[in-house]
Parts: sequence; structure tokens; C-alpha cells
Amino acid sequence: MVARTLPGLARAVILLAGLGLSACSGGGGGSDSPAPLPPPPSPPSQPGPSGEGIFETEAETSRFLTQATFGPTAAEINTLTGTSASDWFRREVSKRASNNLQYVLEYTMSERGRTSNGVNVSYEGNQSPTFSFWVNAIKADDQLRQRMAFALSEILVISHIESVELFDEPVAVADYQDILVDNAFGNFRELLEDVTYSPAMAEWLTYLRNKKADERTGRMPDENYAREVMQLFTIGLVELNQNGTERTDASGEHIPTYSNDDVVGLARVFTGLSVANERFDKGFHEAPLASHYSRLQIWPEYHSQREKAFLGTVIPENTPAEQSIATALDTLYEHPNLPPFFSRQLIQRFVTSDPSPAYVERVANAFASGRYTLPDGSSVGDGQRGSLEATIAAVLFDSEARSESARNRSDFGKIREPILRFTSWARAFDAGDIRPEDSPLLWNTGSAQALAQAPYKSPSVFNFYRPGYIAPGTESGAAGMTVPELQIVNASSTAGYTNFMSYFALAYPRDARESLEATSFIPDYRQERQLAGNPAALVDHLSLVLAYDSLLSATRANIVEAIDQVPLASQYDPDYDGELMRIGLATLMVMTSSEYLVQR
Repeated sequence: MVARTLPGLARAVILLAGLGLSACSGGGGGSDSPAPLPPPPSPPSQPGPSGEGIFETEAETSRFLTQATFGPTAAEINTLTGTSASDWFRREVSKRASNNLQYVLEYTMSERGRTSNGVNVSYEGNQSPTFSFWVNAIKADDQLRQRMAFALSEILVISHIESVELFDEPVAVADYQDILVDNAFGNFRELLEDVTYSPAMAEWLTYLRNKKADERTGRMPDENYAREVMQLFTIGLVELNQNGTERTDASGEHIPTYSNDDVVGLARVFTGLSVANERFDKGFHEAPLASHYSRLQIWPEYHSQREKAFLGTVIPENTPAEQSIATALDTLYEHPNLPPFFSRQLIQRFVTSDPSPAYVERVANAFASGRYTLPDGSSVGDGQRGSLEATIAAVLFDSEARSESARNRSDFGKIREPILRFTSWARAFDAGDIRPEDSPLLWNTGSAQALAQAPYKSPSVFNFYRPGYIAPGTESGAAGMTVPELQIVNASSTAGYTNFMSYFALAYPRDARESLEATSFIPDYRQERQLAGNPAALVDHLSLVLAYDSLLSATRANIVEAIDQVPLASQYDPDYDGELMRIGLATLMVMTSSEYLVQR
């Protein structure tokens, strides 16, 4: 592999400027305890041509796209400003889905996707669902759908991290990715059913080939999925009000949503399921490839025929498996906790880490009613409980998501997820050929030396961070705020992120004959090169496309001063590219500023 390295001057300037920027913008860069959230500039919003107050200025357009997509592009900001965000939403919902399965099927059958004997899927082939994710996140036209699928992947979690069996089943993983993509604007009940019958989920949460109890041997049904589908996917641990606050009993104690008896009863439901095949006990490696992306098959002889009691529902004995599963999913779907439990997590993934109860309730009401009224007065959603189209519209268009006063509150906003930082860079600068297979750094970005987060590769079913995480020893923690992403923010991950982005932001194109990697993810800085001679204009441009024009004046001045010291030419090195050095340095300083890292 040919390494793309930084000239010594660039490395030194980045180090010195980064230290100065941290001091100027409130620090937090290398500390485990983040600095207070900086107050962003707040010019008053004036109604423009659309009359919606959303796409009225370039900055507001950029901000909305930052929340709703994998990152805005300069072309989108220019094109959409002055138009209707309601129209944009309807177009996004109607766009054809960009899927993953066909990409992975083709890749795992290619020369690179097979071992040398051509029989087995190679290590690289097993990574192909990650490749497909990066391609769609950065290049796909259906950005809202892709972004919604990513959010769902952090709630309804599977993982193909290398230490688990599922890593060797890339086709099953791609099928699961497509379940989330295809259901992104559908109904939660249908999504939950597709997830339950997914071979990938069955393997991940160990109910694949789950057998009914056997009193003779003492065998009991596996309880993993029964527990997690309640705790993490649908209703949570304690009863909630519609606004997401926890209910209490007469003595002021929290009320559990379920008991161990409920887990035992529900576990009986998820028995008798295996990959589509002629034998129940055949696993992935023995089953036809099509079974890896087909709905799980029910084997009645292995399904528990006992009574199944859970959450106040009783399924009589001898009820067929398909009917039992449908009843169980209906019970979860109709549970009063589902709207606030799911809605709060969706708000966290798109807009703010610690949403107000009023915000949660408004989104939960949209989930429950299946309707939401867009700013132009039109209605979206099919009127059925669990409409994800109505729910995501409520998240993005809510007054708390859009108003200037909410944005300026110290408790509003979220840490920008590391994956979204990288995709925002790649989209902002049209990063050349998007070939993640030729960029090994992108195969697994989960370590603290990279992004500390990788798509579909969390270390557990709890994702990289829990939705209720309150960071100890921080101002947000002292205020009782949930800030999930802070669970992976520390000195190592902060430095790792900076180094990771340096590799891409300052990479030089090389001869493709030396390395395919040298031509993949090369940023198109043509527009930025026109501004390289004017540091102030360059920083203004980067602030808009990367941080919706949110950089504070002190941060801007700091970056301008730093890049102004980078020479545009070198008398000692004829190959020195001063424009690239200035652009790359300015990009890195923006992307490590607190205004960028804290998405408001």
C-alpha cells in the first residue's frame, strides 16, 4: 500500500494551529470533559420566497441538510436556497431506494471478493456491506432515505464486526441494510416484522434455529431477542408518558415495562425459525445463497406449542408460529411506550441529544397518528400508527428543530457523529472516485485511532453509545443531560479523528499505477483553490458548506491567521502545493472546531 503523507510544514502548522484553535474556541479538543456548548451567531430569519423560513438563506439551507442528510454540497445549498423545504421532503420520500444487496452479491462473486481458490468469500469480500454503505451514504441521490436507514441501524442494531459470526455473512448483512432502507418511510409494524424475520438479526441475537423447550434435557428457548426487542427496539425498561418522561407509581418509583416472566413467555414465540432450507439445523454455510437474503422459514415442529404470556397478552397453546409472532409484534406495536421511546431516539439521531418533553411529545403524536403537517400546509403520512414518513417529518420540521431561540439554548444540539463528519467532508468536496474497497482505512473505522465509530460494526447490540448516556464529570452531566456521542469522546478518539481526517483532507493524488488507493477519495478542491489566495473568503466558504456558517468570529480569525502563514509556493520544492496545504489545513481546523463538532 502506498501511503499518502503530509509534508513536514503541513504537519507542524496543523499541530500549532490546532492548539491555538482549541484555546480560542473553548477547548474540548483533547480533553475527556467537553467545553460548554458555544453560542452560535443568530441573525434573525426573514421569510423568503418559499415563506417557510427554512431554505431562506444559504446558512439555514446548509443547516437543514446537515440534519437531514449525510452532509450538504455547495451545489445543493445554491440550488435549494429560496425554494420550499416541504417540496424537498416530498421529493426525497418519493425517490427510488438505493440498495445494498446487489452491490454485495456482485462484489462477493468478483475476483477480489473471493479467496485464491475462488470457493470462499475473502476477507475483503466480507467487508463489502461497509463498502456499499459508504458509496450510498456519500453518492446516493436518496439522501434522506439513506440517512433514516442509518439512524434506524443505531436503534435496531446488528453488527458484522470481525469478532462475530455475522462478519462471514456479508449477503445477510446487506439484506438487513436493505430492510432498513426499504422501510425507512414505511410503517414501524412492517419494519419490525421484516427485522424479526431477517436472517442477519436472527444470527446476531441468537434465535436462529432456536428450539422449543425440552423438559427431558432441560433445554429452554433462547431469550436474547425476546429481551432486546423489548428493551432496545420498542418499549424500553420503564413506563413512559407520551412526552418521554418516566412514569412513577404512588410511592414515586419507576414502573418496569416488563418482568423476567414476560421475557420467558415472549421467548417461546421466537422458536422454530431458521434460514430457508430443507433442514432446520442447517446454518448459513450449508444453505443456498438465496436463503441469506430471504425471509426466515418457520419449522412448526421446533416451535413451542405452550401458552405464551407476556405484557398482558396471552397466546393460547397450540397457536401456529406465524400467528404467535404476529400477535407478539402487534402487542409491542400497540404498547403505549413505543411512540415516545422510539421518537426520542430518532430526535437524538437527527437534531438534539436531550430533546425537551414537548418536542418528544409532538413527534410521538405524529408517530401515533400517522400524520404530520408540513410547513406548506400539506399532510404527510398514511394516517396509520407507526408511519415513519410522518415521524421523520415531525423530527425535522418541529419548531424546536427549526427555531432560532431553541438553537441558542445551551442544552440544544448534539455531538456530530464521527461517521457523519467523514461523509460531510466527502460530500462537501465531491471526493473523487468513491471506492472504499481501495481505501483500507474505511474498512473498519471503529477504533479510537480512526473514527471510533463504524457503520454496522458496533461492539454490541447497545450500539456505540446508549441513548440515555449521561457523561460523568462534564457540565452536561451535571445538568443531567443525555449526550450519547460523548460515550466515545476521549483523548484517544479526539486525536484519532484528527489524524484520520488529515489523511483524507491533505492527501495528494498519485499515479494510479502505484496504488489504486492513491486515486480514491481525492477531494475536488477546484472551487476552494479559487479562494486559497484569500484566507478570509476561504474560511467563510468552508464555514458555510461544513458548518452552516456557524463559526464564531474568534474561531474564524484564528483559522485565517493560521492559514495565512502557509506559503503558496516553495523555492525548495517544485512539487509543493501551497493551495492544497491552505485548503486542507483550513478544512481540518473547521472540522475540529467546537462549532462544527457540536451540531446545532
